[in-house]
Amino acid sequence: MSKRLQLGMAGGGEGAFIGAVHRMAAALDGRFELCCGAFSRDADNCQATGTLLGLDAKRCYSSFEAMIESELLRGAEGDDDAMQCLSIVTPNHLHVPMALAAAHAGFAVMSDKPAGISLAEVEQLAEALAESGSAYGLTHTYLGYPMVWQARHIAAQASFGPVRKVMVEYSQGWLASQLEADGNRQAEWRVDPALAGPAGGLGDIGSHAHSLTEFVTNSRMNALCASLRSHYSGRTLDDDGEIRFTLENGGTGTLISSQICAGEENNLTIRVYGTNAGLEWRQMEPNSLIERRSNGEVLVHRAGIDKPLCEQALARCRLPSGHPEGYIEAFANLYRDFAAALADKVSPAARGVPGIAEALRGMAFLEAAIESDGAGGSWRDIKPPSAGADRRGLLA
Repeated sequence: MSKRLQLGMAGGGEGAFIGAVHRMAAALDGRFELCCGAFSRDADNCQATGTLLGLDAKRCYSSFEAMIESELLRGAEGDDDAMQCLSIVTPNHLHVPMALAAAHAGFAVMSDKPAGISLAEVEQLAEALAESGSAYGLTHTYLGYPMVWQARHIAAQASFGPVRKVMVEYSQGWLASQLEADGNRQAEWRVDPALAGPAGGLGDIGSHAHSLTEFVTNSRMNALCASLRSHYSGRTLDDDGEIRFTLENGGTGTLISSQICAGEENNLTIRVYGTNAGLEWRQMEPNSLIERRSNGEVLVHRAGIDKPLCEQALARCRLPSGHPEGYIEAFANLYRDFAAALADKVSPAARGVPGIAEALRGMAFLEAAIESDGAGGSWRDIKPPSAGADRRGLLA
């Protein structure tokens, strides 16, 4: 095996959720080695995190800027353990500034979603990436699941018929109470516009529902009308919303994004209906894809390396049938395929990883939804991507 890619991390210190997930995912296939980090603005937290991870204390940096400067110098001096790729796992407001700095320094970037807090800043990032040639991946985790690729494959078949209707729901219950008032750090930043941006639950989980819809249908959302709300007077960002949308291929759909559904865990579900059949996939039962045909047949497609699945789905299965795979494995598929893209010097999309095209469309979706809600739920067009972004994306 070739030498592992050296990975640095911004954010993800003790008390954070997603940073540990990124680290597990990056390590699963042995393609990345965590070499350094600016894990927290709190110096003690940063050092404690690095100690737990077995890192050199000198490479647990007190600031992101210090990490970029020091690791760039290590690389210039020929150190073979200098950072090559940056993983960004911070609150949303730092995603673009950090990605910009990394791109200008020549580092590859793997960023948590959404890509930023405005379409304008993500467009600026796209320009910087085009100039630097740095690779950029966006961790829309659910596109790493094998059966999501199988759903995309089936929906593209002539026998399925053109996509007519999509119903996608992402419901959680963890913000059904006002956790931010009790000092919950994960809740605090997600309901703060300065940190999360103008989209609350919609940016946090609705962005996943949007990316999943476009990916499975292989079609872009082009217009929407949205109704967003907060169920607590002190919570300034949305925790609940419904969106109607149209697709470029002529289909229509509804999207529910809600974090106040008491009792729900992580219920991401998508149903796609063509002329002759329908598909249903649930993230909480990810190894099964249900296909219901108009002639009454019901097929349950199951994950596993010994199943008759499409090539892309099989490539993302790791174990024989009946051995459950889930969130970490799906996340790891993105990191593995990102590493392959870096090794082959191709765009992340060429290996099935969401990139800057998906980042741009995701932000355009969020801004159109916020604008629609502010205008009383009137229909708004979603800004189309540039031709350059089109060529780098996962959609045909």
